[in-house]
Amino acid sequence: QALCEQLPEIPAIKINIFEMAKVEAEEVLLRDANAPDIISLIVMPTVDGGKSPDSGSWFCKWLHEAATDFRIDKELYKGLHYAVFGLGNSAYGENFNIVAKKFDSDLKKLGAKRILPLTLGNEDASNSISGSLEADFKSWFQELKELIKQSEISSSWLTQKVSNEDSSDGEENDKDDVVDVEDLVRTTNKKESLKEKEMITPSLRQTLTKQGYKLVGTHSGVKLCRWTKSMLRGRGGCYKHTFYGIQSHRCMETTPSLACANKCVFCWRHHSNPVGTEWKWKTDKAEDIVNDALRNHYNMIKEFKGVPGVLFPRFEEGLIAKHCALSLVGEPIMYPEINRLIRLLHERQISTFLVTNAQFPEAIANLDPVTQLYVSVDASTEESLKKIDRPLFKDFWKRFLDSLKELSKKGQRTVYRLTLVKAWNFDEMQNYANLVNLGNPDFIEVKGVTYCGGDNTGPNKLTMANVPWHEEVVSFVQQLTSLLPNYEIASEHEHSNCLLIAHKKFYIGGQWHTWIDYDRFHVLMQSYCKTEGDQNFTTLDYTSPTPSWAVFGAKERGFDPIEKRWFRKSKKDISGC
Repeated sequence: QALCEQLPEIPAIKINIFEMAKVEAEEVLLRDANAPDIISLIVMPTVDGGKSPDSGSWFCKWLHEAATDFRIDKELYKGLHYAVFGLGNSAYGENFNIVAKKFDSDLKKLGAKRILPLTLGNEDASNSISGSLEADFKSWFQELKELIKQSEISSSWLTQKVSNEDSSDGEENDKDDVVDVEDLVRTTNKKESLKEKEMITPSLRQTLTKQGYKLVGTHSGVKLCRWTKSMLRGRGGCYKHTFYGIQSHRCMETTPSLACANKCVFCWRHHSNPVGTEWKWKTDKAEDIVNDALRNHYNMIKEFKGVPGVLFPRFEEGLIAKHCALSLVGEPIMYPEINRLIRLLHERQISTFLVTNAQFPEAIANLDPVTQLYVSVDASTEESLKKIDRPLFKDFWKRFLDSLKELSKKGQRTVYRLTLVKAWNFDEMQNYANLVNLGNPDFIEVKGVTYCGGDNTGPNKLTMANVPWHEEVVSFVQQLTSLLPNYEIASEHEHSNCLLIAHKKFYIGGQWHTWIDYDRFHVLMQSYCKTEGDQNFTTLDYTSPTPSWAVFGAKERGFDPIEKRWFRKSKKDISGC
């Protein structure tokens, strides 16, 4: 798209743009090779598993087969002048821009002449030569414009340019061509590594700020949840209020790591956050993150002072946070000082709900107690997990299973979080049951995916058709529970399209106890810290009864009756908006 928008900037040139899926590879390459006034520009992405996009798969397959077929003339495209720009992410290691590299190599093997060096655009801004994928493309495009401008001045210049390109990297050095570019990246990174890299680059800062983040330090962020705004107005709380009794207007949603090891199809940030399999950035102090996150959170709360509908008592309460959802985006458990950060929050009497994507089992094992520890279980088989979460780790399935095993050893409240995506992960019910038996969580949250915009051609590839109806989520939960003799459906929050399955040990004296006694938790944590972990505690030590309106089957469907439902003129309930 960027290429289409910028090519018209080149004067006196006729532009033809085509999608690879809509042309015959042999036909279009021969046409361009036999036309001396045509330059072929190829913008080639690498997608999951080091593959080309579906729209270019046949073109790439045909070209590679031609390049490796001894029967085909190796000067077939000697008249073809081309340049390749790759779209990739260096976090994928050896698969980084692999499709663009192969495409470039195959064209050269068939005699085509490269007019510009192969350029590998990098979505990982911290490792991008120019600072971002967009900047990489802009640099490549600028070089292209300069080349064409020079060729207009001297008709022999382009031929000389191509000759220089070929003489500097002959056919026998195809592999070295790729290494040279990667060496350039490494050389640049070595220079930059003299000072620690920051996770949040200028371009990423601009993108995330537009999305409403208040960025904290060099790798953290905080954002005001819509349910916080809703409860400030007395219009209802989030599902965590219904399931566990948090006060949504006193909850801070944050993360100490914007980076993640997955690129999930339903990511609500549309993959603007960085990715990585290890911590490789400058590390901010936990004290600074907590202080700055709270400061930014309170400043956002203060913006609601005097806003029509905001309840003043709720506003005052909101200025003293009592809960922290470490689940905004990214992978909080990657942050090297996560235990220190958790303790600082607990010292301020702030409870912690931490979500991990089940790719760092050692970090889970070494994690100090949190109020509630979540693991995202987005699929039940290796194949479907790869398709939905798009993990960076090659051994992602082993890491996933090991994470679930570590969860079973924690002792404090643990939760599986299942996000249902229609036509993606509704099947294989028995496999889900097997995963539950592996990690033995206290609770299982099952939620229908939230549509975050875009279309099926974007990075998340989801549409409204993938969002299940609440009745479908209920049916799924009922089927899953029938396979789990130790679990029952405990609670429901219809507005969030979410249900809670609880272990039967929380059904005490004929009543569910899914709510949390937060004051009791902090007392237990103080003893734990003073004794350096010797005085441990269990999940049943800080439970509290679930109110009747929050129990599954209640007429309120999880809406707190002390709150006031709000309807638009259409009479559709939009509490929390």
